[in-house]
Amino acid sequence: MVDRLIVPAVRRVGQYGVIRMRLQGMIFSVMASYEELTVTLPDGYEAYGRYWSDNSPHGAVLYQHGIQSHCDWYESSAAWLADAGYAVLQVDRRGCGRNPQNRGHAESADQLIADALVARDELLRRSGHSVYHAVGVSWGGKLVVRSYIADPTGVQSLTLVTPGLFPLVGVSKPEMAKIGFAMIYETQQRFDIPLDDVAFFTADPRWQAFINDDLLTLHQCTAGFFLASRRMDKPIAKLGQCASVSLHLFLAGDERIIDNKKTANFIDNLNWPGTKTTTYDSARHSLEFEGDSTVYYRDLLAFIDQSETALPVDSRLTRSKTRSNPNS
Repeated sequence: MVDRLIVPAVRRVGQYGVIRMRLQGMIFSVMASYEELTVTLPDGYEAYGRYWSDNSPHGAVLYQHGIQSHCDWYESSAAWLADAGYAVLQVDRRGCGRNPQNRGHAESADQLIADALVARDELLRRSGHSVYHAVGVSWGGKLVVRSYIADPTGVQSLTLVTPGLFPLVGVSKPEMAKIGFAMIYETQQRFDIPLDDVAFFTADPRWQAFINDDLLTLHQCTAGFFLASRRMDKPIAKLGQCASVSLHLFLAGDERIIDNKKTANFIDNLNWPGTKTTTYDSARHSLEFEGDSTVYYRDLLAFIDQSETALPVDSRLTRSKTRSNPNS
């Protein structure tokens, strides 16, 4: 376990969560609040995070965001899980969201995975649990899968929400050539993320405006990050060699960013027991921003609840210690 420095801040109700619920006409009240903190990553980088929990959570969730997004985008679903009694840790990826240092940069795939495992350790330390549920949205779904392949210790379930395993939209070949050239001379040269059409994410004008107006959204990544992300792709196939866990795949029927068919086939071919796929026919990529998102929140919570109670606590503890590392 890597030594970390955690800097606590005051607990407060998440302001964006309240705004979202009003926009969507929701009538329920969210009681959850979060603590803002800093997680020191293996190289000393201090990453912004949010920890949602009451004093005695009955489970733990590590929540990974997408390539452009950050904690705020998924605040409502995190609050929903926290209201249900889960400790939830969200960490803005290095160079994203509220992390101003080295915007859009990562040195390698190994660095990104190591960052995720540090976040895991912090979640387990804070929550007092030895197992956790991994949730990854879009690019964060790829990070969740790669982290599980690298070190499955303690993973109780995987939730992949429109995961970026097989993208439809990507960097063009000419741009990729420029990125490759930059890797020789300037790894921190920035290139546009090819996702600036907000209609890719949602059809709702209110949420399109939210994304357009969000000053924390990441619009460029460095050559180093693009190469690191690409090097995460091929090892994804090793997921089938890992011990199975409960897995829930969420797909959007009106998807513009990822290849639903390839993604669903990949998950189906795992032949893991306890695998479930839920598709919202009229939704676009960001389920948090589509229609009545409480339908998605309930489905998300129901699966995690089911996975949480699938095994007695003693079995979970033994299982997390004995599962082998497929990279060894």
